Amino acid sequence: MQDRQTAKRFTGRHMAAILVGGFGIVVAVNFTMASYATGGFHGVVVENSYVASQEFNTWLDKAEADRALGWDARLSRDDSGHVLALVQNVPSDADLSAELRRPIGEKQFASLSFERLSDGTYRSTGPVSDGRWIARLYIEAGDDQWAQESELP
Repeated sequence: MQDRQTAKRFTGRHMAAILVGGFGIVVAVNFTMASYATGGFHGVVVENSYVASQEFNTWLDKAEADRALGWDARLSRDDSGHVLALVQNVPSDADLSAELRRPIGEKQFASLSFERLSDGTYRSTGPVSDGRWIARLYIEAGDDQWAQESELP
């Protein structure tokens, strides 16, 4: 049997230390994760979210018009770092361009123009550095315009 004198008592100070330590850890982790999230995200930001929301239906109509054209494009990168666009159902006189941005890390942007190759694919006129990129591809042929955003592999 244990002597009552040698047993340590759990006091209010012990409980206060546990509460302060536990909540301190939670707050520290939350602030750390929030700083990582905001420091590395370079997503699409608008000046005024209310004004952007007023244009939402216009954006939906534009997306539907893009789908109605029946055009499609897939992007890839060749060994030299040039971007290749494999297009489907796109007129041969179409002009392609692209805007690239880094999705995370350091803010970096690039603009590309394309030239048509003999096999019908398009190749960027300049190379793109390695790493992750989000590419917004634009195709124009006559009065028709088409856009698509995808990750550049």
